[in-house]
Amino acid sequence: MARAIWKGAISFGMVAIPMKLYIATESKDIGFVQLHDSCHSRLKQKRWCPSCEDEVEYSQIVRGFEFVRDEYLVMEAEDFDNLPLKSTHTIDIVRFVDIATIDPVHYEKSYYIEPESVGVKPFALLRKALEATSRVAVAKVALRNKEHLCLIRPYDDGLIMETMYYPDEIRGTAELDLPGDVELSEAELQMAVMLIDQLTGEFQPAEYRDEYRDALQQVIEAKLGSGAPISAAPEAPQGKVRDLMEALRASIEAARAGTPDAEAEEPSAAGKARKAS
Repeated sequence: MARAIWKGAISFGMVAIPMKLYIATESKDIGFVQLHDSCHSRLKQKRWCPSCEDEVEYSQIVRGFEFVRDEYLVMEAEDFDNLPLKSTHTIDIVRFVDIATIDPVHYEKSYYIEPESVGVKPFALLRKALEATSRVAVAKVALRNKEHLCLIRPYDDGLIMETMYYPDEIRGTAELDLPGDVELSEAELQMAVMLIDQLTGEFQPAEYRDEYRDALQQVIEAKLGSGAPISAAPEAPQGKVRDLMEALRASIEAARAGTPDAEAEEPSAAGKARKAS
């Protein structure tokens, strides 16, 4: 059974809901270790103290804040546990908003919320109220040595919490070389809208797979097996450069034919559009 990573309560108005948090996502990336190229022995990383000239065990490590160069304030566990914050043990709801007003760039990590037995009814009440009003709750919670901005929303039969980045943690776009006003004809815009309409549908997560991970797994299995040849990825087809309208028209025709990428016959519309522009 999954282990709760945080226990506390959700608080809104005079209502308190005792609950637990569980990590909602997991990485499926294929992991690798570092080996010495000459003998293929696995490398080890040591925590080394240059003053004592000795390896340090994890249990001997404490955290320190460098307030001036090479001078540190040692922080104890109690310093973090006794912070004068309401959010240390409570998910404090501060506002209810329309989720459409929150840009997804703020989202960080997802957690499932499970009510304690005494909090089942207020938990259900909050969930039903959020559904009835089409709102989400914006809150603050102290989690893993940081006070997070977060939102709570209905998910399946329960609630899910999304931690969010603060505005000052999101990098701006000022340093990017972004195009200004690009002159586009009305016909080009209409063709682009038509292409979007052709490819519009409901998001079905089960339709998508990590094809890079699948291909990497095939390579690994082939190397572990009988030395079967590993086929290389096919080269991208080389097509002539066309104008933006022709690229959009070809994409729409491919979408209507049920082959939205149209890679078997034409370069992608996005690729040709970039070349044409």
